[in-house]
Amino acid sequence: MEMVSRKVFLTKGVGKDKEKLTSFERALRNAGIAQFNIVSISSIFPPKCKLISKDAGLSQLTPGQIIYAVISRNSTNEPHRLITASVGIAIPKDKNQYGYLSAHEGFGETDDKAGDYAEDLAATMLATILGVEFDPDSSYDEKKEIWKVSESIVKTTNITQSAIGDKNGLWTSVIAAAVFIL
Repeated sequence: MEMVSRKVFLTKGVGKDKEKLTSFERALRNAGIAQFNIVSISSIFPPKCKLISKDAGLSQLTPGQIIYAVISRNSTNEPHRLITASVGIAIPKDKNQYGYLSAHEGFGETDDKAGDYAEDLAATMLATILGVEFDPDSSYDEKKEIWKVSESIVKTTNITQSAIGDKNGLWTSVIAAAVFIL
């Protein structure tokens, strides 16, 4: 049986609770995916896969269904600690070629910084298999310009969730996910 997804959607969420596991559950609820059995997968964006809206994706799923997702998650019970979870995507111009996803968790990073980092990870992995020459130590913005000129990478994007640790020490959890539909 071939299990290659043709659709994927992005979602994110945040949750707080006195228990770490429950704060994670609340983040899943906030993201709209708590009612599924989630299998964490690695980093390949399938050939011919289409990025769709969260609402369109959720409408194609049934509670209790097993779903596959690239998930980034982070938690803290440290008051006022900034946490992030981000999933980056790099999609090649050639729709018959696979792309990459990346998961990144951070502390003290803004949404933009964490999101750019996750995109950079995914785009770097894709660029290396496409043979696009670049300096791995250059900034993300510099690499982006090289990738644009090469015309091999058609799109990069990310979904990022940040939160500040609860002032009273409750567990705070964040998730970002790319959910695949079979």
